[in-house]
Amino acid sequence: MSISRTQLRYGLRTGSRKGWGSFVWICKILIPTSFLVILIQWSGLLYQAAPLLNPLMRLINLPGAAALPIITGALIGPYTTIAIVTVIPFSLEQITLIAIFTMIAHSLIIEGIIQHKSGINAAKITLIRLTGAILTVFIVSQFFGDTTRSIIVPAYLTAATPFIEVLKVWGVDTIELLIKILIIIMTVMITLECLKSLGWMEYLLNFSQPIMKILGLSHRTALLWVTAVVFGLMYGGAVIIEEAKKGALTKEELERLHISIGTNHSMVEEPALWLALGLNGFWLWVPRLLTAVAAVQIYGAVGYFKKRLVKR
Repeated sequence: MSISRTQLRYGLRTGSRKGWGSFVWICKILIPTSFLVILIQWSGLLYQAAPLLNPLMRLINLPGAAALPIITGALIGPYTTIAIVTVIPFSLEQITLIAIFTMIAHSLIIEGIIQHKSGINAAKITLIRLTGAILTVFIVSQFFGDTTRSIIVPAYLTAATPFIEVLKVWGVDTIELLIKILIIIMTVMITLECLKSLGWMEYLLNFSQPIMKILGLSHRTALLWVTAVVFGLMYGGAVIIEEAKKGALTKEELERLHISIGTNHSMVEEPALWLALGLNGFWLWVPRLLTAVAAVQIYGAVGYFKKRLVKR
């Protein structure tokens, strides 16, 4: 019993120290980057840029009006997209396609930086996520009827908001998010370190091996994958950077993991928000998971053929 208590105390201390370090690391990225994104939104550039995506919207069988929630979600986040689609009269099928795109490719600036710092090139993962979103939405749209029906965007959505109001909302939202991040990161880090100190980690990793194999991932990344899939990429990225520092994971293992969680993360909170709008849960969970598996397998195949060419 005394050994277990000593091990748990060690795990608690180590996890708390690493959790706080990861939280500070996230703050350094999140605060300035989110402020920059809010400035872009307030400037009106998003609304001016949205019409430029009309050709892409036609390609994935959506009306031009869908560009506004999609580009907003890609740069700011899914919550903003949900707020927009609730005031624009999209059909349920159109909202479903917008939801799928946004869940795969959202918060690309902030999450791209986090992933870049924790194991994969930001440009590479952003391109993978955008490509995955486009292809997934195009394929899913084939199962629906006509989703290209034109929609009129209410004029007040593009109206300028006083900067002081934008700043207040950003400040409150950022503080709430940081509190949530601190709680989750501390919980995850302490849990991980306690599992390691008790010697239970290897059992859990070995148990997860068959599932990770299906996903195209190393079994050593199992808990990191679960963290990102359940809680989200910001929390997962903070945990991954701690593991990456140890050098226990190879570059290929890290990149495979990032491709998987970049495409498919926060599988609890985000779908729940869209379910509240009456969407079918099947389209919110299954296509994104299949896209993540396909993206990792394609990455592996490309790497394999590259090695074969080098050997020749």
